[in-house]
Formats: sequence, structure tokens, C-alpha cells
Amino acid sequence: MLPQLSKIKGAALDFLFPQKCLGCGKEGELLCRRCQLSLPRISPPVCPKCGRPQPSGIMCPSCIGWQNNVDGIRAPFKFEGLMREAVHQLKYKNLRSLATPLAELLYNYLTHYPLPGEFLVPVPLHRKRLRERGYNQSLLLTYKLGKLLKVPVVDSCLARVSYVLPQAQTKSAAERIENVRGAFSCLNSQLHNTRVILIDDVSTSGATLDACASVLKLAGALSVWGVTLTREL
Repeated sequence: MLPQLSKIKGAALDFLFPQKCLGCGKEGELLCRRCQLSLPRISPPVCPKCGRPQPSGIMCPSCIGWQNNVDGIRAPFKFEGLMREAVHQLKYKNLRSLATPLAELLYNYLTHYPLPGEFLVPVPLHRKRLRERGYNQSLLLTYKLGKLLKVPVVDSCLARVSYVLPQAQTKSAAERIENVRGAFSCLNSQLHNTRVILIDDVSTSGATLDACASVLKLAGALSVWGVTLTREL
């Protein structure tokens, strides 16, 4: 579709079906400025590994014995309240247009707290789940974020090769680690000798990001940081 026609179509849809804020219901935006300011933020200092709030700014007790592959995990928001609802709407309710304001929030965070990365890589879905859902919400976020940061996106290297139980349905950190063991693979050496930032919507235990980082480093990535929109605390 031509850009001009796309804009006209978008304006017509906004007129017929005006966007409403998920938080307060105000027309005009999916996340109004006032509700954005009230979102449950994770503010520094945080654990340098998992990114959870840590008053001392040093490694938290749960990370001391963690033999991690991911260099660190960061998230600007807690997985609760309006952010939980926004992720749910993006992930399960086909509200794909939410990817734009959510990516802008991630962009603002990374502008204030930059991480080393030459490429952005979305956490992939298994092809069966992709067929079920119709889209990968992490891919949508990553491409929107890449345009804002002017950082290239690589979605042709990391693949999910096993169809496993969703991490949200596991009961413990140990189960989450086991659930994603061997779940990912690198299809090529495209990210050899590069610094990578993984993008996902939610981090719970960090097991998924760590499993992705493991195969990326085996394929030659120099560093792998995980960035998610939200963090379950």
C-alpha cells in the first residue's frame, strides 16, 4: 500500500474506531501521557545481573550462584497493573498497534540507560505457536525499537526449535530453566563477533533470555544483553 493511502486508511480507522487509553479510557491514544507517567517503573539501583531492584546496587543473593550466559537483564517496568494489561493485549488480544507506544517506552529507557549492542534480536516463537497466534509480539517490538534507535534488527539467526510449555505455566525457576533447555538454535554465523541485545516482552526468571544467550555465544557473539519491557518481581 502506498504511504499516502496507508495514512488515509489509518486516519479513517481512527475516526470510525478512535483509540482509547488502556488505563483511563481517554480517547486519542492507547497509552495516554498521564497513564504513562503512572506506570510501575523499576528504578536504579538494580542487580547488575538480573535487573531486579537492589538497594545496594550489587549482585542480589539469587544471582550469586547463577551460572549465566546472558551478560545482564534490564527492564523499565514491573509486570503488574497497566503494564501487565498492555502486554496481555499485545500478546494475546491482537492489539498489534500497542507495539508502537511500548517500543517508544523502551526507547526512552535505553536512551537513559544505554547498553552495548550492534544488533537487536527478538526472542523467537516456535513456528507452531507463531501459526496459532499469527504474529510474534517480540518481533513487532524489536522492529519498532530498531527504527527509533537506528540499530539493525536480525531475525534470521536465532530460532526456537522445540515446542515447549509457555514459561508462564511453569511453577519454579528450576522448571523454567529445564523447560527451555535446548529450545533455541542459531541457524547461521551472522552474529559472530558482534554485540547483541535480545528483546522480549516479559522476563520472569531470565531462563529464556539466558538460553538464547547461550546459543548466540556458542555461535560467536561477543556479548548478549537481555532487554524486556517488563520484569516479574
